[in-house]
Amino acid sequence: MPTGDAVARLVREEGTRVLATLARVTGSIDLAEDAAQDAVVRALETWPRDGVPDNPRAWLLVTAKRRAVDIIRREARRAGKEAEATMFFEPEADPPEVVRDDLLRLVFTCCHPALSLEAQVALALRTLGGLSTAEVARGLLVPEATMAKRLTRAKQKIAQAGIPYRVPPAEQLPARLTGVATTIYLIFNEGYAAGAGADLVRVALTGEAVRLARLLAELMPDEPTALGLLALLLLHDARRGARLDGAGAQVLLADQDRARWDQEAIKEGVELVGRALRRTPDRPDGYVVQAAIAACHALAPSYAETNWDAVISWYDVLLALRDSPVVRLNRAVAVAERDGAAAGLTLVDGITGLDGYPWWHATRAELLRRDGRPDAAKVAYEQAIALGLSEPQLAHLRRRLTELPR
Repeated sequence: MPTGDAVARLVREEGTRVLATLARVTGSIDLAEDAAQDAVVRALETWPRDGVPDNPRAWLLVTAKRRAVDIIRREARRAGKEAEATMFFEPEADPPEVVRDDLLRLVFTCCHPALSLEAQVALALRTLGGLSTAEVARGLLVPEATMAKRLTRAKQKIAQAGIPYRVPPAEQLPARLTGVATTIYLIFNEGYAAGAGADLVRVALTGEAVRLARLLAELMPDEPTALGLLALLLLHDARRGARLDGAGAQVLLADQDRARWDQEAIKEGVELVGRALRRTPDRPDGYVVQAAIAACHALAPSYAETNWDAVISWYDVLLALRDSPVVRLNRAVAVAERDGAAAGLTLVDGITGLDGYPWWHATRAELLRRDGRPDAAKVAYEQAIALGLSEPQLAHLRRRLTELPR
């Protein structure tokens, strides 16, 4: 019988798909969330005791649909509603022009242009990614209370505007792409380097993000953003097998066994970068540029042989497209690898707006350590640790802290 943790992971992964299907069937994200959550709670109560059913998703879906019917019967109490509720159990044929994937439909629903971009991303992360409000807030660098209000307003707007649950027609896709791509990217980020918890990598989230990115690229095969996003996720996810050692400790890029990288994913990612660059000869897309940076790392025979000139050059392009403190921090790290810790530290100390970002402090700590300033490095490590990260990341920082000379 699976362990409690394994059951919880399975329930969370399948529960997201059930939520997406319920949103299509009921036309209400709030109702779908309530019903799916009830099914998840029941699964967590019964599966560890009775065993996981042969078809977990079907079990969850039937349980959630029954709960949805109960909610409608109890709360609506209007003529015809009970008959409408029973229709939830009838098969429904999707129009052929609609991509047959409930999760992708949910992304486009959450990313409707009637919502602000911030609300689009937050709502899709909460519903599709299955992240808690706190996790969404951390991913978007806003207070949890602010995020809770944003999510409530977004759901209310969808309900009041009658936003349909579907993939939009082709002529509307470009206007919706930014929010969709950002959402998929942030779901991947939360899975690739979880902001909290016992796991560094949440494979269910990274796998879902890659799958959604692939669907998006299939839907829009000539769109550089879609191609670049898929390439970026593949190139990062290719390293997954080398990012933890046998004891579950984090392994940094410089120390990873590149023989354990997924070469098929790297090959596909590099080819996608080439295709996307050919479609944007004058002004590359931001995701394409990030994928090009990832390709520089993926193609280097070793960390020492990384083409840092190329990496920095691509970061310069990215800054011209999307100047942000985090991009500047990443560029500073590349400069430190090429020109030395002092050069990188000068750039890091010149970045503002990242006081609450643990990796700014962790980067400073590492560069201060390399620059022979252990006392200052100690303070920076402690500041990074205090801001909170996943357990493997915190363990790495604590280990680096103990290695400083006394």
